[in-house]
Order: sequence, then structure tokens, then C-alpha cells
Amino acid sequence: MKSFAPDWISPPGDTIMDLLEERGWSQVDFATRMGMSLKHINEIIKGKKGISNDTAVKLERVLGSTAEFWLNRELQYQQSLARISEAKRLGSWDSWARQFPIRELMKAGYLTKQNITHNNLVAIVDELLRLFSIASPEEWDSTYAKMSGSFRCTRPDQSDTIAISSWIRLGEIVVENVNSPKYNQSSFVSSLEEIRSLALSPFQDIENNLKEICLKSGVVLVIVPSIPRARVSGVTRWVKSQPVIQLSLYGKSNDRIWFTFFHEVAHLLKHDRKEIFLDEFDGKGLDIPEEHEADNWAADFLIPSKYFKELHKLKTEKAIIEFAKKVNTHPGIVVGRLQHEEFIKQSQMNHLKVSYQTESHISSN
Repeated sequence: MKSFAPDWISPPGDTIMDLLEERGWSQVDFATRMGMSLKHINEIIKGKKGISNDTAVKLERVLGSTAEFWLNRELQYQQSLARISEAKRLGSWDSWARQFPIRELMKAGYLTKQNITHNNLVAIVDELLRLFSIASPEEWDSTYAKMSGSFRCTRPDQSDTIAISSWIRLGEIVVENVNSPKYNQSSFVSSLEEIRSLALSPFQDIENNLKEICLKSGVVLVIVPSIPRARVSGVTRWVKSQPVIQLSLYGKSNDRIWFTFFHEVAHLLKHDRKEIFLDEFDGKGLDIPEEHEADNWAADFLIPSKYFKELHKLKTEKAIIEFAKKVNTHPGIVVGRLQHEEFIKQSQMNHLKVSYQTESHISSN
């Protein structure tokens, strides 16, 4: 990768001196022809004074080329100075950058793949700032660190604000490129039974269809593979007036994916827009009423409570498949519910679940 800034820069004075040498003029001769003081000319040559519009016109007359050439030469010089100055600032933020899951972001295609060395960190810092659309770490603190005050977590170890914010930001990038209609809650509620029926198929076969159904009601569904240390299966949040459900597909089995999706739907329909609900499928340890409510709503929506008494009787593969047909859902979802209720062991009937591979979905597009 090219370095962030050149190691050297050339002021317009270098070009002026080359032309003076060709003509055999001294700086005194040149100052006289330009109608300027020797001191002023000397400062222009050394890059201490810039070339103004008036000076550019005079240079055009005395040395040739055009006023635009001289103004562009000055602009390039000033831009080079600014980049070198900025490179020094970026280099001072390397400790900030090292807190991010840099390797994972490189793997996902959001940062340029390169060795994480001191020399490369200037470019890495610059890419991180561009990724988050911020000017400096201070703006990151006021935008994303501040956001953590709205986090509602399902487990006590969801404390890595930087990893979580990175995962959330990747979802924001997708949302920024989605043209969504205004949110219509009644329309979305009406579509939930249709969405539930999609669970009969492998998730990878219906992912785009699910996104389209949600989008018709103004709900943006985003799939962003999980990032280490974030420990997030799903998040519900509002971006301005736009509801966003973001899934990491952590766990990859269809029972987890669908439970997490409907858990996030419950947050969307029932809870405060100002809060950001961060959920982990096996989140245990924090007693949060909103999470219990979302858990119960999702469980009942996938397998209605009127069928609960029948669950403990399901001990064989045949019985599970027949029950799944009865409630119009996938056998893997029934297995996940049975394991959660401890009616069967976690090791039982897992072959009825469908796994979903996220590797092919790791992309910045």
C-alpha cells in the first residue's frame, strides 16, 4: 500500500529557481522584474509565503506558463504540507487504532489488508476514521462511545464498546445505502405470519426475500457477521426514524437465527426507541424485564403457547417432525425449543437443525 504522505515536498520556489538559473537571473534581478522586494521574493522561493492571485499573474508575465499553473503549484504544495502534518497527527493515534478488531475488519474487506506495523498504522488510522466517517478519535468518543450509554445488554461481558460499535457501524454502512419507505408498524405486524412461514426453508434460500418483506414496511434488516469480543447475536435500534434489525447469525443454526430475529422484532414493537438492545442468544446473567418479555414473545410466536403442553412428550425424531408440521415450523426450531426447556439434552436431535455459513457473506458491499 502507498504511504499516506510523501517523504518530501517541493515548494513552487524550486520551479522558480530552476527558471532563474536557465535565464541566468539572480534573485535581485527577478525581484526587480516582478516589482517586489527581495525579501518577499526570497520568502516565496523558500515556501514561507504563498503565491497569491496577483503574484500568479506576475509570474505568468515574467517567467511564462499560466497563472493557473502557478496557483496549482501553490495548491499542491499546501496540500502536501497538510498531509504531512496530518500524518503526524494520525501517527499519534496509533494506540487508539490498536483497540479496534483490525484483523477482522481487514478480513471482512473494510480495511486494506496489510501487516499491523508502526509504519502502516498511519494508513490504518486514516482508514478507520473514514470507516466511521469521523475526523478524529475525539469525534469517535462523542459519537460512538457516547452511544454506549443507550446499550441494553443481555450479558455482563458485553462491555467491549469498541468491538460492539465496530459491528454496529458495519450495519450503518449498509443502512446508509438502502432506500427505505417510511416505517409502517401495522403493515409490519401483518407481515409477520408470512415471515414465520419462511422458517420452513434454509435461511440462505430466503434471506433476500426476508429483507424485501421487512423493507416493504420500512424495517431494514441487515446481516453482518459477528466480530470477536462483540458477543452480539442481534441488535434493534432506530437510526433517526428508521427501525433497524441487525443480525450476526452467531450460532449459525436456524433455531438460533429465527429466535434472535423474532426477539429483535419484539424489541421493535414493544420497547423504547431511544435504547439499543444488544442481544446474545445464550445471554444469561442480567435480569432485564425487556429481555424476558422479548424472549417470551419470540418463543410464543415461533411455537404458540397453546402447544406448550405437547412439547414435553416429543422424544423421537418422528414425533418432532410431525409436531413441526402441525405448528407450521421447521423441526430444527422445535429441537431448539425442546433443548431450551430442557425437555431434551443439548446434544440431542441437532441433526434436525439447519446450519448457515456466513463466510461468503463477509463483505463490505
